[in-house]
Amino acid sequence: MECFSREMSFPDVLENPDDDSLYRLCSHEAQETVYGSTCFVTRVRNRSARDTYVVDSVELGRRQQPIAESRAREIAVQVHEYLDGEPVVRVDRRMGNGNAMGAHCRLFVTQLHARLAYMWKRSLFPPGDHSKTPDFVSVYVPEWPERLIFVHPDAGVTYILGTDYFGEAKKSFLRMAMYREKLRGRLGFHAASKIIRVSDANGEIRDNGFLIFGLSGTGKTTLTTHNHGLEGDERVLVRQDDVVIMEETGYCAGTENGFFIKTDGLGNDRPDDPIYLAAQSARAIFENVTLDERGVPEFSDTKLTANGRAIIPRNAFACTDEDIDLPAVQNLVFITRRNDILPPVARLTPEQAAAYFMLGESVETSAGDPSSIGQARREVGTNPFIIGPEAEEGNRFLRFLRINPSIDCYLLNTGAVGDTVKISVQDSANILEQIARGTIRWVIDDDWGYEVPVGIRGMDLDAIRPQNYYEPADYSRRVNALRRERRDWLSAFLGLNPAVTCLFE
Repeated sequence: MECFSREMSFPDVLENPDDDSLYRLCSHEAQETVYGSTCFVTRVRNRSARDTYVVDSVELGRRQQPIAESRAREIAVQVHEYLDGEPVVRVDRRMGNGNAMGAHCRLFVTQLHARLAYMWKRSLFPPGDHSKTPDFVSVYVPEWPERLIFVHPDAGVTYILGTDYFGEAKKSFLRMAMYREKLRGRLGFHAASKIIRVSDANGEIRDNGFLIFGLSGTGKTTLTTHNHGLEGDERVLVRQDDVVIMEETGYCAGTENGFFIKTDGLGNDRPDDPIYLAAQSARAIFENVTLDERGVPEFSDTKLTANGRAIIPRNAFACTDEDIDLPAVQNLVFITRRNDILPPVARLTPEQAAAYFMLGESVETSAGDPSSIGQARREVGTNPFIIGPEAEEGNRFLRFLRINPSIDCYLLNTGAVGDTVKISVQDSANILEQIARGTIRWVIDDDWGYEVPVGIRGMDLDAIRPQNYYEPADYSRRVNALRRERRDWLSAFLGLNPAVTCLFE
C-alpha cells in the first residue's frame, strides 16, 4: 500500500459524480435559502492551524510544525485500512487556467461528508482529462477520531482528519501548489488581484494591476471587489481573491474559480456592496450562516460562529470577466490592521516592502484562532500556508521587486488611528483609486523612513495623522516599542537579506 502515491485509490469509490448526483448525497444536510442557494452547518467552524503539520522530509521554516515521515505514514496506513471498508467520493478539478499555472487536483472524501466534495467542486475548474495522474491529492476523513492535518509536500499528498471545515480542503491544494511553484522559481502569494482602469494625471486611460495581501477578515476581499464608483471607460476587473502565483517578470497567475468569503455583517452598511449582491447568487453555497424561518441569511447573527462563509462563483461578481491572470502588477499593497500609530497608507522602497512582507502584521480573526480575536498577529507574507524557510520567500520577494522597479509597494492600514478614528472602507478604497490615478503627494516620514501622504484627494489628512493623537513623548515611546518588536521578529529568520533586517536598527 503506497499511502503517499498520487495514483492511490480505494475499493468503493464514486468517481466524479455530476452535480445533481453529488447534491443528492448531501441533500439531507442542506438548508435552502430564499435565493435558491444552499447552506450547510459544520461541526468544526474554522481552520485547525494548531493541528496542522508538514512531513519533515523537507526543510521547514520556524513557523511550521513538523511530523516525522514514519509517523505520518503510520497514520496514513490506518486511514487506508479504514477506507477499505467505507464508500468514498472522488472529485477531480483543475487549478489555474492551464497556461501560466495549471494543476490537476484530486479530492477523496468519505461519502458521509459528500457536501465537502460538492463545495470544493465549485471552487476550481473542470479538469478535462479525469484519468491523468493528479498533481495533488487530498484525502479527507472528517469522522476520524483525532483532529490532524498533515501534508507531504514532495509527494503532493495531504491527509485531513477529524475536521469537517471546508477551508481545510480548499487550502490543502493551494498550499501544495504554492510549494510546487516555489520549486519552479516562482512565488505563491496569499493575495488577491484586480485591475483598476482609470484616467491618469494626463487624462489617459490605463490599467493598474494590484496585488492585495491580507489575512482573512482584514478587508482584502472587500477592497478587491470594491468598484470605487467608477463609470464609463473607467472600471474595475477582479481577477482573484485568495492565492496567486507570481513569476519573476511580474506576471501573476490565478488559481480558483470561486471566492471563499467571510459573511459577517454583509449588507449592513452597504446594500450595494458587490460581495453582498454576489452572495445572493443561486449558485452560492453558505457554510455556518444562520437562516431565518424564510431562509434569509442573517449575516450579523454569530450564534453559530463569527466565521460564517460562502463559496461564490467568480461570475456572480459584476466586475469579473473570463480572465483570472494579472499580466502585470503595478501596485502591491499590504493590508494591516492596527489602531494607534500607523498612517492610513505609506509608500515603501523594495527593501521596506520585503520587511513588511516578512512582518505580515495584522490582528487575529475568527478564521484563524477564535480564542485570540483582535490580538496582534504576525504571519510572514500574511500567508499561513508557506512550506519551507520563510527567509527564502522574503529574499526571493525582494529579488522580484528589484527585477521589476516599476512595481510600487504600499502599506495600507484598515484599522484606526490614535485608538479612536476608524479608517473606513471608503477611505481605503479612495486611497487605492488615487494610487491608481497617481494623484497622491508624498513626503518621507522621519521615524520610519517610508513615504506618507501630504495630500489625498477627498480626504482630510489632519484628521487621520497619527502624531495628532498623542503627546510627543508618548508617540516616541510607541514608535520605539514597535521598532523593537519588528527588529526582534526579523532577526529570528536566519539568512534573511541584511538590507531587510537592518531597517529597524
